[in-house]
Amino acid sequence: MIVVISILALFVVMVQINLFGTLRHSRFKSDVQDFVSAMQMAASAAAESSRRYEVIIDLSEQTYLLRQITSSDLSQVLDEEIILDRPFGENCHVTYVEFDDGTFTNEGKAKFRAGHRGWHYGGKVVFLDESEQSRTVVVSRITPIVELVNGDPALMTPKAKDEVPFL
Repeated sequence: MIVVISILALFVVMVQINLFGTLRHSRFKSDVQDFVSAMQMAASAAAESSRRYEVIIDLSEQTYLLRQITSSDLSQVLDEEIILDRPFGENCHVTYVEFDDGTFTNEGKAKFRAGHRGWHYGGKVVFLDESEQSRTVVVSRITPIVELVNGDPALMTPKAKDEVPFL
C-alpha cells in the first residue's frame, strides 16, 4: 500500500512540474505575441495613413511602449501619444536588440519607427524564455511582416551598392 501511494505521489509531482512548465511557456508566448501584435499594429496603422508610429523597447525596465508620433521632437513622448505601455512579464526577458545597420544594444532604449513606407530600420529583438531558450522577433524593412522565430538568427544586411540588396 505504501509503495502504491508513493508511486501515485510521484506521478502527481511530475504532472504538477509539467503543468507549471507549460503554464510558464504559455505566459511567455502570450507576452511575446502581445509585443508582436503591437509591432504589427504600428506597421499597419502607418501604412494605412500618413502618420508615423514608434515602438520603444526599454531594456533596463523590460517594458515597451507604442506611440503615435505627433511632434517633430522625437526625444519626448507626450502622454497623448501613448497607445500602449506594457511590461514584458516576469517569464519574458529581452536580452538585446540589433538593427540591420549594425547597431546593437543590450541596455537603455531601442526604437523602431514605422511610416507610410514601412519600417525605418529593420532588426531583431532577442528574448530568453524561462528555460533560457532564445526566441527572436524579426522586423524587416522590406516587408511589413513582423514575425517570431525560434533561436537567434543572423540578420539580413544591405550589401554594397553594386550588389543586389538583401540577398
